[in-house]
Amino acid sequence: MIWVGHYELIPCYFKKWDLLILPALALINIMQDPISIFWFRRDLRLDDNAGLYYALRSKKPVLPIFIFDTNILDGLEEKRDKRVHFIHSALEDIQEKLGALGTSLYVLYDSPMDSFKKLAEEYNITGVFTNQDYEPYAMKRDGEIREFLRSKNIDLHTYKDLVIFEKDEILKDNKEPYTVYTPYSRRWKERLNEFYLKPYPTHKYSRNFLQLAPKPVPSLADIGFKEAPPGTVSALLNEEIARHYNETRDYPAINGTTRLSVHLRFGTVSIRQLAQKAKELNETLLNELIWRDFYQMVLWKFPHVVNGAFKKEYDNIVWRNNEREFELWCNGQTGYPIVDAGMRELNETGYMHNRVRMIVASFLTKDLLIDWRWGEAYFAEKLLDYDLAANNGGWQWAAGTGCDAAPYFRIFNPRLQTEKFDPELKYVSKWVPEYGEVTYTKPIVDHSAARDRCLAAYKKALNKG
Repeated sequence: MIWVGHYELIPCYFKKWDLLILPALALINIMQDPISIFWFRRDLRLDDNAGLYYALRSKKPVLPIFIFDTNILDGLEEKRDKRVHFIHSALEDIQEKLGALGTSLYVLYDSPMDSFKKLAEEYNITGVFTNQDYEPYAMKRDGEIREFLRSKNIDLHTYKDLVIFEKDEILKDNKEPYTVYTPYSRRWKERLNEFYLKPYPTHKYSRNFLQLAPKPVPSLADIGFKEAPPGTVSALLNEEIARHYNETRDYPAINGTTRLSVHLRFGTVSIRQLAQKAKELNETLLNELIWRDFYQMVLWKFPHVVNGAFKKEYDNIVWRNNEREFELWCNGQTGYPIVDAGMRELNETGYMHNRVRMIVASFLTKDLLIDWRWGEAYFAEKLLDYDLAANNGGWQWAAGTGCDAAPYFRIFNPRLQTEKFDPELKYVSKWVPEYGEVTYTKPIVDHSAARDRCLAAYKKALNKG
């Protein structure tokens, strides 16, 4: 008899067939050798990767995987999605590097649950390693995967890699979470030391990958998408820009920002390495990274922000929600050139300068009195660097409904913003070439009157609360 699971043989049963049976058993034995899995998600890099580091030190050969999650991809109507193309390119880069190490990335196109059911049938898995994701869908997904793996006596190990400080690591003295950025940032800087910035030396353990012949990464067509190159977005920090970041970051017409937000979003750069550089080069740049941690903490501690205002009394606002005006805003046809330039840049490139993001968000929520959730959803669809925590936090900041000490009557004047941050109209001219011509659309709203209307609506909502 032959016990496939335990490889027990009774030699007398083989006789002349043993030469045929033994190679098959050897293959089964290989497939049943215990392994660990590392699951790539928002961490598409091999270097300084916390979860990968611990997987490689698990004393089991490591199979690296990525799942093109159909639960997410099936909801994307635009099949020329720049984000999917960016991810695909990052996976091909990882695959090339893994090939040089004698292993391969295993890319699946399925739901995470069905993917792990398949993997559990193919391999003898002792542990799955991955990095923490704090978004509601991710936490629900991970909980379900954890339960499934537990039923197979497999542990799911998760690690902090997306942020410098997570969850309850930055709290007030009374152990409550911060709800205003400035005191949070002070405590963040007080706690920061080299331990939190120390890289994970994954390269020291690269020999611990499972040795595999290369598996091809599914093409974009294989997963139902078409090419949509996001443009050249370097993962390298321009140190000259970083040094002058505080002087140049607000001017959209010049190359004055790092453009690394997409790499932080998908983890093609390490937050630890970037924070170390920012700490050395420019405190304003470091502050921007702290904002990122802050919004991830807010999402974790106050998940109601996904669907409602952080300050719940602001859910009483009666929004106008004029669909025609929203469409004009989306298309960059409001008659306010700085707003139109920003929206056209977004629609064409998947990127918008951060100063302009604040201007267009203020215009939608305050001048047009359209629900911030409409704008947030549009950005979620278009932004290459879309991140739920940062996008939600930014929109609620602009709408005055979020974690901000400033009162709701902060309303950006598009004309003054243009005069201050694009005085020579270089940014406007690039994206709104017809500005100044008779063909350019007339303003769809008078800013002064819209401001008064907004203040009245907010005041009424808060008094109701």
